[in-house]
Amino acid sequence: MAGHSKFKNIMHRKGAQDKKRAKLFTKLIREITVAVKVGSTDPQKNPRLRIAMLTARSANLPKNKIELAIQKASSTSTASENYEEIRYEGYGPHGVAFIVETLTDNRNRTASEIRTAFSKASGALGESGSVSYLFEKVGVIVYNKSDVIGDNILELAIECGAKDYEEQEDCHIVVCDPADFSSVKEGLDNIIKSEASHATLMHRPVTPMEIEEDKIISVRKLYNILEENDDVQNVWVNVALPEDDSE
Repeated sequence: MAGHSKFKNIMHRKGAQDKKRAKLFTKLIREITVAVKVGSTDPQKNPRLRIAMLTARSANLPKNKIELAIQKASSTSTASENYEEIRYEGYGPHGVAFIVETLTDNRNRTASEIRTAFSKASGALGESGSVSYLFEKVGVIVYNKSDVIGDNILELAIECGAKDYEEQEDCHIVVCDPADFSSVKEGLDNIIKSEASHATLMHRPVTPMEIEEDKIISVRKLYNILEENDDVQNVWVNVALPEDDSE
C-alpha cells in the first residue's frame, strides 16, 4: 500500500491493550456474554460468538475464562448482566472522525460520559451514520514474522479468501470480509501451523486523514480517554496513531 499504513490504529491499540490486559479481558468477556445472549452457546451456529471466541483466544484470554463466560451468560438459574449495544459517531479534534462502540447497562451514564469527553476535546457527537461512510468494516488477522516460515503468505492469504494484505517490519497483516473472518483465520492458522498474534473485526478508514504531527496529541488524548471508559468496547479513528511512549 502506498503512503502510511491503514493499520497503525489497530497496531497502536494492540500495544496499548497488551499493557492493560485485565481491562481487555473484561471487554472480551463482555462481548462473549452479549454474543451468547443474542444467539446461542454453539459457536458453529452463532457467528458472533465464534468471532468473539477467536478474538479472545488471539488475545490470550484463558480457555477456562471463555468457557465460564459462556456458561454464565447461558445460565437461567443465576442472574447475569444485561448489556445494550450503542454506537456513537462524531468528530474529534481537527475534524478527525471517531466511531465508538459500547456495551452498557446504563445508557444514560454512557451517553453522558461519551458526550462530555467529546465536548472537552473540542469535538462533537453526530447522528448515526455521520462518519461511518468514512470507514469499512473488515476482519484483520496479524501474524508475527517470527512465527511464519517462508515468504508466500500473500499467496496463502488469497488462497484462503483474503482480500487485502500489508507487510510491516515485524508482522504480516491479512484483511478479509467480516463474513469470511473465521474461515480465513482458521485456514491460515492450519497452513502456517501457528496462531495469529491478533485477530479482530475493525472499522478501517477508507482514506486515512493526514494531519500535522503536533495536532495528533489532542486526538490521542480523546482516544485514550474513550478507551479507558469501562463501557467502551472499541474506538476507531480515521487517522494513523503512532506509538505512544507513555503507554
